[in-house]
Amino acid sequence: MGFEVHRFQGEVDEELLCPICSGVLEEPVQAQLCEHAFCRACINEWINRQPTCPVDRAPITSAQLRPVPRILRNLLARLCIGCDNTIYGCQVVVKLDCLVAHLDECEYNPKRPMPCEQGCGLIIPKDELNGHHCIRELRSLIQSQQQKLTDVKRELGEQQFQINEQKREIHLLKDFMRAMRVSNPAMRAIADQMERDEVVRWSATLPRARVTRWGGMISTPDELLQVKTMIKRTLSEYNCPPHVIDELMENCHERKWPPGLNSLETRQSSRRQYENYICKRVPGKQAVLVLHCDNTHMPEDMMVEPGLVMIFAHGIE
Repeated sequence: MGFEVHRFQGEVDEELLCPICSGVLEEPVQAQLCEHAFCRACINEWINRQPTCPVDRAPITSAQLRPVPRILRNLLARLCIGCDNTIYGCQVVVKLDCLVAHLDECEYNPKRPMPCEQGCGLIIPKDELNGHHCIRELRSLIQSQQQKLTDVKRELGEQQFQINEQKREIHLLKDFMRAMRVSNPAMRAIADQMERDEVVRWSATLPRARVTRWGGMISTPDELLQVKTMIKRTLSEYNCPPHVIDELMENCHERKWPPGLNSLETRQSSRRQYENYICKRVPGKQAVLVLHCDNTHMPEDMMVEPGLVMIFAHGIE
């Protein structure tokens, strides 16, 4: 509803009054065709009862309302209005476009947010300060936060249950497809493609790694059983597709590496190509993954499916 006329200093032009509430226009809009201006709240309430202009009875809908011209907005902004808190003692008169800013800071505003100075530090409305009790309010705040925490935990539990169910269904589907691929070539091709796509998606979640010292590569990690076990556990924790974990770990030894890497001599002759590898970091470990899906640009004698695990003594960033 519009601003009460008596709150303004001097006369107010009739063009600035709402035909519905007779107050000074508040959030003004106008009808698209007849261009009569109204308070937004007034005209919306009017249209809900009867979709016609209150002035000339022309058909009108909410969708046909438009902002008033800038000149009308400027005339409204220049009007001088008394503060809403006059009844509480404020005598300030401001331009209409400054009223909201003034109300936020008005010292007479009974709802002005104020910090409690008794110790709790809560921000509360000014008119509630006298009845404020720190311990009671803090206890209520703690209970509210505990309830929110309980609700969040419940929602997380429900979401985790749904995720687990979806994972179970996916595992069942994969098991079914593996069983079907034995006897059905078409199903075998679909299942193989799905597994390749799964590796590609997983690879996209891993951080890139840079090898600064290829000479630190451990090509025969036979005695690093504990390290290999930790790397395998890390891959599993970071959602490595189960169907490639064992194969990746087997490929950490040079006997499983491609021809360009499977001996010291071939590695020395191929060392200029190392920088072309796209490597992914095994989180928290001095090891990288060189996945086939990331390195299709490499020569065949430098890659193997589904990829390599390279363990280093040092030199991983």
